[in-house]
Amino acid sequence: MRALTAFVGALLEAGQEVRVHRTRVLLSLVGVAVAVCSLTTVVALGAIVQQANQELSERSSGRPATLFVSAFPTGGDTLDPERMDAAWAEVVTRYDVTYASRVQNTTQLVPFPDGAVQVGTQAVDQPYGEMHRVQMQEGEWFTELDTRQLAPQLIVNEIFWDRMGRPPLSSHPVVALGGQGVPNSASGIPSGGVRAVVVGVTPSPTWDTTPSMFMLADHLTAMQDAAAGERGASAAIATDPYGGGGAPQTQYEMWVPPELSEQLTTLVKRDLAGALGDGVEISINRQDWATYGDDPFAVTRTVVVGIAVLVLLLGALGLVNIALVTVKQRVREIGIRRSFGATASRVFFAVMMESVVATVVAGVVGVIVSVLVVQSPAVRDLVGQGMIDDFPPFPVDAAITGLIAATAVGAVAGLLPALVAVRVKVIDAIRY
Repeated sequence: MRALTAFVGALLEAGQEVRVHRTRVLLSLVGVAVAVCSLTTVVALGAIVQQANQELSERSSGRPATLFVSAFPTGGDTLDPERMDAAWAEVVTRYDVTYASRVQNTTQLVPFPDGAVQVGTQAVDQPYGEMHRVQMQEGEWFTELDTRQLAPQLIVNEIFWDRMGRPPLSSHPVVALGGQGVPNSASGIPSGGVRAVVVGVTPSPTWDTTPSMFMLADHLTAMQDAAAGERGASAAIATDPYGGGGAPQTQYEMWVPPELSEQLTTLVKRDLAGALGDGVEISINRQDWATYGDDPFAVTRTVVVGIAVLVLLLGALGLVNIALVTVKQRVREIGIRRSFGATASRVFFAVMMESVVATVVAGVVGVIVSVLVVQSPAVRDLVGQGMIDDFPPFPVDAAITGLIAATAVGAVAGLLPALVAVRVKVIDAIRY
């Protein structure tokens, strides 16, 4: 009880000293508040940058854990795509995989007003957009309703949209896949080929200069089947009837819980091998960022921590210098207090707690300013660069780190002045 009373008394005394010397304290704590604000901001921005890096990686390699499945015939035979699709659909249903997609990379001949161009095309299933965080600039990603449409639906990049003249999607703009003609000047409807409707636009990075598009895998299959009926099955297998220069190779992806990825890899490989029989090699691997043994963001995290520690040390050094000068100016006051019965431990604790109380207040102010800065729309746009879908809230650990750092700085900054205050002799201090 006595110890608790002494502790509370020291805190009250420290608070009183802070009020008495508020001008000095204010000047000395500006640096601490700035340092804590900088530390908290750096840690918070580091978390945002890490989130941006993760999402950028997930757009190309999938979210953790995405299993990439491929099947290759080991002999000279050709793998029947319908048989592979059926085996894949059975596996997806058996293990109740919500997010699974086929992926075919091919090209389609698309007529634009300034000429026909071979456009890179990804044929995917509807869950692909969620699996790879596909961003939309206009319109929306494929829906279940799109899968039941007879006319192929397209999601094009901004370069493609620009070459079309940026027509409003509400007008249901149409392009002709494989068509050799250009849009009719009167109707605006392309002539020739298979007519497809543009339902969405994805943003194009600054380095991208070529048009590209997404379409549903079932729509591509229907187009290939129609071409096979017109030209014969052998011709359809030999060439891509819509300008692709060869039948596209299908890759299969599924997004599963990371803790089940290894078990599902074994089971899916076994089931597909059993369904496809001998002569087919099944390959399953992960390429997402979480599959690497080393943390791919360790370098970023290390740099962030190093900057934060440097900022904190600079703030601590400034506070220690000011505290030492202040104690030298308060030698007479300390001597008088000692002469009236204040013990060395009481003086030591009071001087140190004065710095701690003040720096905690400065830390709270610094954290509040950091939250306002990091959460501001301007900073979000600057740091995110439009790449972050799930913009993280202000990290709680960053705020806690800032407050702990402020307390630690106060304790360290008050320790040396407190030792100096204790070593002051009462007689010499009164004569000072």
